[in-house]
Amino acid sequence: MNEKDLYGGLVRLHVLHHACHEAIYGQGIIDELAHHGYKLSPGTLYPILHGLERGGYLRSSVEKDGRTTRRRYVATAAGRKALRTAKGRVWELFRELFEEELTRGLPEAAARKRSIATQRGEGQ
Repeated sequence: MNEKDLYGGLVRLHVLHHACHEAIYGQGIIDELAHHGYKLSPGTLYPILHGLERGGYLRSSVEKDGRTTRRRYVATAAGRKALRTAKGRVWELFRELFEEELTRGLPEAAARKRSIATQRGEGQ
């Protein structure tokens, strides 16, 4: 198992989260995830989008702007409901994962976040 396998479900939830708030596009989501430190290629993202669409969580349509054509995705009612359910379950799991940080307080959690950013090379 690699890191990609560990984070795949979180990426799907992140995509669905954004699609619940506004129409999303492949490159826009790639850029958004890059902002959070995830480097997804189109070959990784588009199967995720297509899978969410096949599952009934997203609906897509084609938009044409001059010579540019792109597919936009929005969450369906089933997608919004699934995200609400998933958020509750994820919160429960993450609360357990981060219980120590939550009980120690924010200063220690902020220090840990800075440490992780430094390890990734973001703090330089």
